[in-house]
Amino acid sequence: MRILVIGAGGREHAILRALSRDPEVTALACAPGNAGTAMIAESYSVDVAAPDEMAELALKWRADLVVFGPETPLVAGAADAVRAAGVPCFGPSRAAARIEGSKAFAKDVMLSAGVPTAHSETVDNPAKLDAALVNFGPTWVVKDDGLAGGKGVLVTSDFDAARAHALKLLEDGHPVLLESFLDGPEASLLCLVDGTTVRPLLPAQDFKRVGDGDAGPNTGGMGAYAPLPWAPEGMVDQVVDTVVRPTVEELARRGTPYSGLLYAGLALTSDGPQVIEFNCRFGDPETQAVLAMLRTPLSSLLTAVANGELAEAPEPEWEPGAAVTVILAAEGYPGRPRTDDVIGGSDGPGVLHSGTRRRETDGAVLSAGGRVLSVVATGEDLESARQEVYRRVDGVHLPGAHYRTDIAARAARGEVALPGDGDFARN
Repeated sequence: MRILVIGAGGREHAILRALSRDPEVTALACAPGNAGTAMIAESYSVDVAAPDEMAELALKWRADLVVFGPETPLVAGAADAVRAAGVPCFGPSRAAARIEGSKAFAKDVMLSAGVPTAHSETVDNPAKLDAALVNFGPTWVVKDDGLAGGKGVLVTSDFDAARAHALKLLEDGHPVLLESFLDGPEASLLCLVDGTTVRPLLPAQDFKRVGDGDAGPNTGGMGAYAPLPWAPEGMVDQVVDTVVRPTVEELARRGTPYSGLLYAGLALTSDGPQVIEFNCRFGDPETQAVLAMLRTPLSSLLTAVANGELAEAPEPEWEPGAAVTVILAAEGYPGRPRTDDVIGGSDGPGVLHSGTRRRETDGAVLSAGGRVLSVVATGEDLESARQEVYRRVDGVHLPGAHYRTDIAARAARGEVALPGDGDFARN
């Protein structure tokens, strides 16, 4: 089986690494890829915002399956172009990918489907902003309505900061989504969907803020772990029943059936799970942790989704224990990152490449983005996985790099708790 993966980050490297362990997979390609993916897959240059280029590459390379990693090509309609070319594809149509491409659209879908989510209001005019802001707070959640790579969200108790962030978005031509703040820990549930059938993967938790203790601005994600030892029994089933399946059914009712990976970002509140956001693809860095635990061949799951045969596929099987991912970021990230530094230890165990390239003159691996590497480790429990992942991080050298030292720490110490009386799963 020949599989082409679209994307250039740690998520795509994790997908390729999982596929490379599958005896059914005979060839792998990645476009555009990075220095790490090039070690296990053929590399091709492609504009991920140009659907026809990806469809042309899929035909030229004779792909049996195309797997989309990032959201940009999906929102642009690349999955439609690939399917129109007659190549099986893992990823939703342009119409269905609006579940991530427009937060206002996602809110409308959830409202129609009865999916629990925060109260919200969309503002597209600065003159209406102040009147809208008074309907929220004392903690304000201000979001870019479109794609922002995880960095378009501000959560603050400072009214002036909320107003300034919203005005900047509006001045840049981006509608603003204001939301009420949700209590409780956050979780991510990645679900395989083939239009009708839903199969959840392991629940995970990621860390958006740049610094330890959730300090500093939001990022695309600084680390993750899976599964969640503090999650109550029945939580995953509850999220599927009250969040994912109603959303999938509503999209089908609208004539935009969803096929691919549907990511539910959740707040586990005292009133039960509520949706913070939907993504139309594998999450990054959650995927790196989740796929490290997957025992079932990934190609069989992705193919079942692409062919609309997920109901006939076996349930995914998982390794025992836990996995932790730590992101090694470049100096300056999440602002303007420092690039073109030589990376030492980039081929170490558990190291997945995100923002890297190889220097042509001598083959050295260089930094080429904000989130440079994902370092992953597994263990019999979270604490052992944590110890191993930070040992591996110590084996990597990137001048000026930074990373969080507290990924999964509170969960490993048993300090993560749900609000309320613990009767979560029956809410």
